[in-house]
Parts: sequence; C-alpha cells; structure tokens
Amino acid sequence: MSMHNVYFAIPGDLASLTGGYGYDRRLLLELQRLGLPIHYHRLAAGFPHPDSADLTDTDRWLHSLPDHSTVLVDGLAYGVMDGVVAQHSPRLHFCALCHHPLALETGLNAPTQALLQQSEQRALAAATAVIVTSTCTAQLLTKQFAVPASRITVALPGTDRRGHAACNGDPPRLLTVASLTPRKAHHLLIAALAQLQHLPWQASLVGGGDFDPRWSAQLRQQVQALGLQQRITFAGASTDLHADYMAADLFVLPSLFEGYGMAFAEALSYGLPIIAARAGAVPDVVPVSAGLLVAPGDVDTLRSALQAVLTDAGLRRRLQAGAQAAALNLPTWQQTALTVREALTRVTV
Repeated sequence: MSMHNVYFAIPGDLASLTGGYGYDRRLLLELQRLGLPIHYHRLAAGFPHPDSADLTDTDRWLHSLPDHSTVLVDGLAYGVMDGVVAQHSPRLHFCALCHHPLALETGLNAPTQALLQQSEQRALAAATAVIVTSTCTAQLLTKQFAVPASRITVALPGTDRRGHAACNGDPPRLLTVASLTPRKAHHLLIAALAQLQHLPWQASLVGGGDFDPRWSAQLRQQVQALGLQQRITFAGASTDLHADYMAADLFVLPSLFEGYGMAFAEALSYGLPIIAARAGAVPDVVPVSAGLLVAPGDVDTLRSALQAVLTDAGLRRRLQAGAQAAALNLPTWQQTALTVREALTRVTV
C-alpha cells in the first residue's frame, strides 16, 4: 500500500486557537517535514453537530478517495461520523485522532451524552487504528468505549524549547490559557481569586470567547460583579503566546476534564509553577514537583492552593524548579509526528 494515499480530515477552521486545533496544525506540519505526503481536507464547521448537508458532503468526499486510502480524522468530527464510516470502512482505512471523547464534554444533558457515547463507540469500532494524545484517554477508550488497547497509539503533544520565565513579577502575574468554555472552569478561578483580594496579584485570562459567547459574557459579568476589572484581564485569543508565558509567574487552570492539556505542557516548558485540578490527564502531565493539584470543581481548595503559592516564595521557587526539570522530559513535536507516522505506516501495510 502506498503512503501517498493518506488524508487528514479536520472540521472547521484549522487556524482556530484551541489546543486540539493547535495539535492538528503542528502534527500536519511535522508529518510533512518528515516527508509524508499527507493531504489535508477541511470538513464542515458544523461538526460535532453536523446537519444532513455536512454528512452528505463528507460522504461525497470519501467516495472520491482511492480504494485502500488511509483517512486520519480529528475526533471532533469522527465521533459523530459513525454512519459514513460504516459505509466506507470496507474499502478505506480509518484512523481516529481522539483528543478526548465527545461524550465527556462538560454541560451535556443525559440524552445527548448517551447519543454521543453510542455514535463514538460505533465509529471507533470501525477504525483500523486510534491515536490519542494521552495515556488517560487511551484508558478511557478501552474501559468506556470498548476499543482494544492493541489498536491505540499514544502520541503526546510536543513542545518547543524556548527558555524559562523569570518568575519575578511584583505583583505576581497569574496566567490562564484556555478557550472560555465551561469545562475550563474559569468561573471557579474567578470565585477563588475574589477571596484573595487582600493579596497582591494580577491575572490574565488568554483565550477566545467565540466557542460559547453566552458563557464568555457570564464570566465577564462575574468579574464585574466582584469588582475585579482592574485585576483580572480578558486578553482574548492569541496566535503567539510566548510573551504571555515569559511574563507570567504562575500558571492556573482548574479544568474539570482534560484529554491531555497542552497548555499545561507549554507552561512546564517555560518553567512555570502550576495550579490545576486533578482531572483527566492533568496528573499525568503535571508532576507533584511542579504544581499543586486540587479537587475538580472545589473553589475552597483552589483558593487555598492559590494562597499558599502567593504567600510562600519558597514554595513558588520549589515548584518553579520542578517545572524546569519536568520540561526536560517533554516530547518534541518531531517525536510526536514520528509516533503518528509509525502508526499510519502500520495501517497502510
């Protein structure tokens, strides 16, 4: 089987500023740098809630591919493509790229969650291979979606080596990098910081609000109601976060679930101490030497962790040293691409 017939299907705008799209962009680039002639295809932006036209367009595109082609599909679309995947799997090799299962997104009602669980499990069953971005997600797919472990490849997100932040801000500068969506739990961070107004700090929330405009507006209203407009800044989305990481003293993100958490790895690569929730793959990414992990959804323990790091310079320095040490063990993007290329090669032979 020729490796020339490899396609990478990604829904919506590849330039979208989220961790998942960032992974896809960099993976595509690094695979091309390795000499893999992989063809990018843009799926409809309606995924993961496609209408009939979106699915028809996807079906038409798959019909156009040569027999025995390998089709790597981002999980934002793949989990709801069970019907078209079942139709085309006899002649195409599907490889699912699962950042985290759609059914585990925060805020879903029970019927929607059940439908996503069923569709994603059917689609994954038809995949020749499944690539995940963390060991945690691999275990979830095996336990909750009946995917054989032998079919799963873990390809951790890579990082670049760009130096460490000085972490000497006065007042300390807190950085959060995440889209303004409920799963990222910015509201808990804002509530915790409201109880620490007697301490010196400034917080910058970097991330776009377009994915959930209503939630984004609620967060801004929360900050205003608490009188924190001068201390918490909504910085918006950014294509280059180097200056943000370098200017920070502490990275804080109390996500309720993470399939991996690329922002945590980025924070480690800059040597930043971390405060996060013990949720999903976060404990696999953030070692105890580099951060304080609290119970998911618990404002009180989050506030306590923030207070400890803000008031104890020695603790902050120890966590900073731990983050710098952890950065040395993070994979590069080339290593990530090599892992994925090997998995694709196994599919096509």
